[in-house]
Amino acid sequence: MAQEKVSVRTIREILRLRYDLGLRQDQIARSCNIGQATVHRYLERFAATGLGWPPPTEYDEARLEKLLFATRRGRPAGREDRPAPDFAALHNELQKHKHLTLQLLWEEYRAQEPGGYGYSRFCELYGAWKDTQDVVLRQEHRAGEKLFVDWAGAKIPIHHREIGEVDSALLFVAVMGASSYTFAYATRNQNLHSWIDCHIRAFEFLEGVPRLVIPDNPRTGVDRACRYEPDLNRTYHEMAQHYGVAIMPARPARPRDKAKAEVGVQIVERWIVAALRHQRFYSVAEINEAIVGLLERLNQRRFRKRDGTRASLFAELDRPALQPLPQERYQLADWKSVRANIDYHVEIDRHYYSVPYQLVGQLLEARFTATTIEIFHRGVRVASHPHSNAAYCHTTNSEHRPKSHQAHLEWTPSRLIHWAESVGPATAQIVRTILETKPHPEMGYRACLGILRLAKTYSNERLEAASQRALQLQAFSYQSLRSILKNSLDRQLSLEPDSDKSGPRHENVRGADYYDPPNTFLQ
Repeated sequence: MAQEKVSVRTIREILRLRYDLGLRQDQIARSCNIGQATVHRYLERFAATGLGWPPPTEYDEARLEKLLFATRRGRPAGREDRPAPDFAALHNELQKHKHLTLQLLWEEYRAQEPGGYGYSRFCELYGAWKDTQDVVLRQEHRAGEKLFVDWAGAKIPIHHREIGEVDSALLFVAVMGASSYTFAYATRNQNLHSWIDCHIRAFEFLEGVPRLVIPDNPRTGVDRACRYEPDLNRTYHEMAQHYGVAIMPARPARPRDKAKAEVGVQIVERWIVAALRHQRFYSVAEINEAIVGLLERLNQRRFRKRDGTRASLFAELDRPALQPLPQERYQLADWKSVRANIDYHVEIDRHYYSVPYQLVGQLLEARFTATTIEIFHRGVRVASHPHSNAAYCHTTNSEHRPKSHQAHLEWTPSRLIHWAESVGPATAQIVRTILETKPHPEMGYRACLGILRLAKTYSNERLEAASQRALQLQAFSYQSLRSILKNSLDRQLSLEPDSDKSGPRHENVRGADYYDPPNTFLQ
């Protein structure tokens, strides 16, 4: 198997961290981003040189490299000095093809390397190589550092009295690393709300907060599972920030990363789920009441191979090292990506909430709880509203509207009438009549605002005089007032009497009496 190669500069850093700072090999490996076996190898080689730390000044990088790599052991002679198979590639082939055998792989190997190993030695070397790939690093759990969490596979039946059906409750399990102190809680489902609620209850059960939480990669907590950089769910990350804890998901398909949780789940299934098999439950609350006593008995149960119990070790090791709980309990919040519509509103749970109109078309993030809606743009909160359950309705902050929209909405019937009264009673009557005769008052806003502009153009006095004339003519419109002012009819004190419009007199013009029917009965 190929050994990891590092630069001389990295080797110097390994030596510095070891001899100057006294770090352990695993800490050096993490700091230098290399394997722990590599750290051990170079520390061993340096010790074999007999040099002290720091090395003499004449040992520059080139000379130190030559000295270190000169101590590398050669390959053993004899029968092992043969072309070695690429066991990593062969192992991958075996994993991909379930019908492939070592016999066939050996025959293919001997076809390419006639002087290679025999079949028995080939299998022996492959077995030795495979054993080196499955070594286990024994984890050391510091007091108060890690809490391992997972869902149990076993379920607890819930019976429905009314419909006679049987449902199942799921079990959340949390185990402290140093003491194995265990917490269990039953839930209806594995959704995000249940996942977060179980974490909060676990912290409150411990009466403190660990520094690390080690979950698996559940869809409710991890958006994208990755060995190196898993993406946490936004709500899960926010909960961790609230409690001052770090979330470090286990590597995918690596159950040994959370061996404590695996063992804890097994113990809970044996000592709690199995113990409840004869009881009949009708709600999750009843299950959790029954779990309390069994959980206490489990944590008070004495270890077989060591002194004490989970509870005593927790009180001695983990409890003093836990961080204190925050002043307030975390309020569960959901996050959603939203886009501001052309009417500067975003949709959340079929309700529409306003945002500043400058953000129209922008992608925003909404955080919503049972009581509050908060909207963020690039991490900055730009809007906050009470949570409404009214479907297809709007909640609007007037400050989010453009100035033109604010000005338009500021006009109300009472405000328009009040303004008209400041001009005069006749103008107020004109405006009041316009608003009352429309099917909806808002339909008369534009006419009333037009009258407002006439006052600015001709003065309040002339507008009041024009309104008096319009009342006499029963002309309740903007166009009538505009015509009166334009033609200066407002300056006439009264209406002119109608002139004689009977038409010209002529002998051929019939009078009105001509059309009266003759009274033949009186003749």
